[in-house]
Amino acid sequence: MSPARIQGTLQTALAHHQAGRLDQAAALYDQVRKAAPRLFDASHLAGTVAYQQHRYNDAVSLLSHALSLDPRSAPCAMRLGLACFSQGNPREAEKHLRASLARQPSVAEAWNGLGLVLRALGRPADAIEAFRRATTLQPGLAAAHDQLGALIADSQGFAHAIPHFQKAVALDPKLTAAWCNLGLAQIQTGDAKTGMDSLDRALSLDPRFAPALLGKGLACQRSHRITEAIHFYDQTLAVDPRNQEALSARLFCLNYLDNIDARQLFEQHRAFGRIWETGTPPAPMPLVARASESPLRVAFLSPDLRAHSVSYFLEPLLRHLDPSRFEIVLYHDHAVTDTVSTRLRQWAKIWRNFASQPHGWVIEKIREDRPDILIDLAGHTGFNRLPLFAQRLAPVQVSYLGYPNTTGLTSMDFRFTDEIADPAGTSDDTHTEKLIRFSPCAWTYQPPAGAPDVAPPPCLRTQAITFGSFNNASKFSPRTLRLWSAVLTRVPQSRLFLKGHGVDEASFQDRLFSWMESQGISRDRLEFAGRTAGLEAHLSLYNQVDVALDTSPYHGTTTTCEALWMGRPVITLAGERHASRVGVSLLTAVGCPDWIASSDEAYAEKARQLTLDPQSLAHRIGTLRQQVASSLLLDHASQAQRFGEALRRCYAAATQS
Repeated sequence: MSPARIQGTLQTALAHHQAGRLDQAAALYDQVRKAAPRLFDASHLAGTVAYQQHRYNDAVSLLSHALSLDPRSAPCAMRLGLACFSQGNPREAEKHLRASLARQPSVAEAWNGLGLVLRALGRPADAIEAFRRATTLQPGLAAAHDQLGALIADSQGFAHAIPHFQKAVALDPKLTAAWCNLGLAQIQTGDAKTGMDSLDRALSLDPRFAPALLGKGLACQRSHRITEAIHFYDQTLAVDPRNQEALSARLFCLNYLDNIDARQLFEQHRAFGRIWETGTPPAPMPLVARASESPLRVAFLSPDLRAHSVSYFLEPLLRHLDPSRFEIVLYHDHAVTDTVSTRLRQWAKIWRNFASQPHGWVIEKIREDRPDILIDLAGHTGFNRLPLFAQRLAPVQVSYLGYPNTTGLTSMDFRFTDEIADPAGTSDDTHTEKLIRFSPCAWTYQPPAGAPDVAPPPCLRTQAITFGSFNNASKFSPRTLRLWSAVLTRVPQSRLFLKGHGVDEASFQDRLFSWMESQGISRDRLEFAGRTAGLEAHLSLYNQVDVALDTSPYHGTTTTCEALWMGRPVITLAGERHASRVGVSLLTAVGCPDWIASSDEAYAEKARQLTLDPQSLAHRIGTLRQQVASSLLLDHASQAQRFGEALRRCYAAATQS
């Protein structure tokens, strides 16, 4: 091919390229490259087209060759960096993007690309600075405003991110991701209606945009519309079958349903495990046979090492685990750290915060720390890292505390529980983990230091009974509502006081009024309270309750412990799976088995019997806190000893297998 023809073909290719006819441009660029292999423009432009066509391996090869022909080309270095990032090589991408910016520091696109790379490398503060540089250099770069907002949401909270998402959609009303992020931030800050409108706007641009479908599911779950949430999670998974957040959120929601049995739940969880455990098996972690007196390094991974219900049950264990036998590592996976985090941190030899860090970075850090045992406290709740356990991050992996079911992962070796919550012979075959019934009760509770004093039951003043439930309203299943309506029917003039996130919203109350009225319960017998300003105010509301009512099939845990600590009897219904047997375990541990019902009829009758003699009820309420304080549930030292011995047995068993 003559030089003139080479130039003509290159110009024709460029015209196709600029007109968006990428296939034609790529074919002509290839002709030029074969005729003139050392022509920079041909390799550079061919690599650019390959990148635009998502042929990232080809793009890296072509752009690397082009850069070897002209090492000072900033645009080529930038595009090579972007291609390396898309190929899954962020460290190589950073090298080329920084080289590009060293030559041309005023290119917003390069700063935006660097921001994406730094975020993937687990350096959010540096990424924020890169996106800020991009938006300063090119204020109209909507994608950079969107990415900046996402990082600020992770590090500073959703309220601070909303202006950045609003700026992004104002600049580019067709930017689907920004509408989605805006909607999620609005929902998280309490503006559910506007947030759903923003998510709908994203879906109007792309009906198959999985993050927006997921967002609608999370919004429905947040507003306690569980069946609708599952519907949107199913839609998300139809588009993106490996969307881990949708997979876990869907499984979590299934626990709320009263029309699904333990076997069906197990099969759903096992399907999750197969997704992440299919393919090349992870390399085995080295096991070291420890002498009985040698300390084990035990790491806990959780997004809830803060003022959260998980910490009420974890802190007593950390405080009492023998430091000569256990070296504690804490991995906090949430942007919020608080005074509880500070307290927990004092027990840890190593503390790391994994908030918003990519999975690869987290894997690297955990393997650097080399824990002997890694304990997951999240299960399928929000911000979990379960897919990482499929890659075997520690020789022994344990599930405990935060989730009322199996993880579905065969790589999760053990699940800690008790004989009551998971009876032998009925629960083992619905778990991928080996169940370790390490204690008569799997929980040990740390009551809040600022809990108000126990007050007499209000029925002594009002001559009417007030039942109450402060459980998550997502647990208000049809069976729960039938139980409660039966109680209210059996105890004339009684009232039901419900307190929790979202129960003070009109839409929720209208749904509940409608259901209760269909059962003959008038709306004037229902009372609601939303979230309170602090824990003390929350607990003080128990003084307006005579008897607490548990939910079914998903029992309360923290709410049951709090009610008992505030002196309130709790009526629970024993079920067939872990979630519906937690209350049974807790009430047994505090010596109150008479409040455990074995049938719907018994549930209503036990509630009624408690109300027949107000003076007797008042006596029970007045002595209950001391009874709880001296019970197994608050024997922290003994529970920590049982927990530690179980850990050592699990490690010893693993070394011998």
